[in-house]
Amino acid sequence: MRIELERRARASTAFAAFSPLLALVLTLFFGGLMFWLMGKDPIATLYTFFVEPLLDVWSLHELVIKAAPLILIAVGLSICYRSNNWNIGAEGQFTIGAITGSILPVLVPQWQSPMLLPAMLIMGMIGGALYAGIPALLKTRFNTNEILTSLMLVYIAQLFLDWLVRGPWRDPQGYNFPKTITFSAEAILPELLDSGRAHWAAVFAIVAAIALWFMMRFMLKGFEVSVLGQAERAGRFAGFSAKKMVWFSLMLSGALAGLAGISEVSGSINHLQPSISPGYGFTAIIVAFLGRLNPIGIIASGLVLALTYLGGEAAQLSIGISDKVSRVFQGLLLFFVLSCDTLILYRIRLVFSANKTEAGA
Repeated sequence: MRIELERRARASTAFAAFSPLLALVLTLFFGGLMFWLMGKDPIATLYTFFVEPLLDVWSLHELVIKAAPLILIAVGLSICYRSNNWNIGAEGQFTIGAITGSILPVLVPQWQSPMLLPAMLIMGMIGGALYAGIPALLKTRFNTNEILTSLMLVYIAQLFLDWLVRGPWRDPQGYNFPKTITFSAEAILPELLDSGRAHWAAVFAIVAAIALWFMMRFMLKGFEVSVLGQAERAGRFAGFSAKKMVWFSLMLSGALAGLAGISEVSGSINHLQPSISPGYGFTAIIVAFLGRLNPIGIIASGLVLALTYLGGEAAQLSIGISDKVSRVFQGLLLFFVLSCDTLILYRIRLVFSANKTEAGA
C-alpha cells in the first residue's frame, strides 16, 4: 500500500481564499492546547500573546519595528518563489546587508553628511544583492541547488559578522564587549512619530510591497515571473530566459533583505553586534506563504508574525514561558498553511495494489 496525492480537477475557490485564516485558527487552537499541557491557562496566555501587545502605543511601535524587516524580506522572497527559485538564505543576505551598509559609519565615523544615510542604505542593498548572486551564479553556471547553497551561506555570513565585531571592528572604547562603535546621529534612521521608536523601515516595507504588487499585476516582468514559475517550457517558447530570471529574482530578493538588514541596524540597534536578528530571514518564509505570495497580503501576514515575537516577549515576562514558544507558533502556522493548501489542491489516495505495468516489471 502507498499514499499518493492526486491533483483535484477543480479546487474550491472559497477554501483556497480562506486557507490562511483556517491555518491561523488551527494554530491558535493547538497553541492553546500546548499551553494547557504546560499547565497554563490557555485563554489568558493567548490573550497575553496576541491581544495585550496591541493595547499600548509603545507596543504598537514595537510591532511596526518587528514587522518592517519581515515584510521587506518576504516581499522579495515572494518573487523568488513565484518564479520557482527557492531562496532560503535571506537571513544571510540580511546580515551581509547590515555589514556592508555599516562600513561608512564604522570605518569613516568622521563623515557627517546628509548623504551618509542614503549611501548606507544603497550599500546595504548592494551587499545583500551580491550575496544572493552567489547561489544565482552556482545555479546558472553549475546547476547547483539554490536551496542548499543559499542556506549554507547564512551561517558563513553570521560567522563573518561575529568575527568582525570581536576583531577588527570592535569598539576600542566598548569595555571589551563584542560590538562596533555607536553610529552617529546622521547614520540613524529617523523616527516616524514622537510617540515611539518606529522608524522609516516601515515606509520602505510598504513602498516595496506596493511597487512589487504593481509589477506583478501590470508589468511584463511580472507576467514573466508568473509564466516561468508555472511553466518554464512555455516561458522559453515565449522568449523568456530562465537563467536571467534566476539572477533577477535572487538579486532582487537579496537587495530587499540587505535593505532590511541595514535598516534594522541603523534604526533599532545603532551598532553592529554578534546577533542582529531573531531569525527574520527564516520567519519571512512563513510570512510570504501566509500572504499567498502576494505583496499586499504579505503586509498583513507580516504584522501577524511580528505579533508572535512581541507576544512571546510579553508572555515570557508575565507568565514565565520559554522564549522559544514564539518559534513554535511560527512553525505551527507554516505547517498548517502548507497542509491546508495541500489538502485543498490535492486529494489523498490510498493505492493497495500495483498496476499491471508495475506487476510486469
